[in-house]
Amino acid sequence: MQTLPAHVWATLSKIDVSEHVEKKQGLSYLSWAWAWGVMCQHFPDTTYDFYSEDFPDGTVEYVCKVTVRHCGQEHSQVMWLPVMDHRNKAIQNPDAFARNTCKMRCLVKTLSMMGLGHYIYAGEDLPTVEPEKIDDKEQQLLHDMIVETETDLEKFFSAFKIKALSEMPKERFEKALNLLKKKMAKEAE
Repeated sequence: MQTLPAHVWATLSKIDVSEHVEKKQGLSYLSWAWAWGVMCQHFPDTTYDFYSEDFPDGTVEYVCKVTVRHCGQEHSQVMWLPVMDHRNKAIQNPDAFARNTCKMRCLVKTLSMMGLGHYIYAGEDLPTVEPEKIDDKEQQLLHDMIVETETDLEKFFSAFKIKALSEMPKERFEKALNLLKKKMAKEAE
C-alpha cells in the first residue's frame, strides 16, 4: 500500500499548472485560490495554519503548515517565507496587505512541497510528468469541427499552446470542444 505522502505527491505532481501561472517581476506565481481549490478537489480533508516570527530588524517571516487527512492517515508539510516587496527583499514593519500576500504565497509554496506546481520553484517551465494527450478519436472530432467552422488553425493552436492536435492535453479537450461547439451554434443562427 502506498503511503499518504507518496500518494499526495503522485497525485499533485502530475497536474499541469501552466495555464494558471502568473508572471510578476520575472518570477512565476500560482493563484492561491486556484491552488487551494485543486488541493481540496483531490484531498478535501486538508487544512492549513500559519504562524509568524518577528525579527529584531522589524522583518517578519510566515510559516505555513498544510495537513492532509486521507483514508485514516495524516501527512503534513511546512514551509516558510519572509514578507517581501516587489523586488523580493524583506520588508521592515510590513502592513496588513503585505502580510496577507506573504501568507497566501507561503501556502502555495507549501502546496508545491506536496507536489502541486513544484517545478515552478525549480525554475522549469513544464511539469516533469507529461499530461495525458487526447486520443485519435478526439483528434478527429476536433479536426472535423475545425474544418466545418473554418477555424484558423494557427490561432486555434496558439490559443491552446500546441503545434498539432496530437499535442492537445486531455484536460483541455472539453474546453476546445465547447469553444468549437459555440462557434458552430453561432454560425447556425
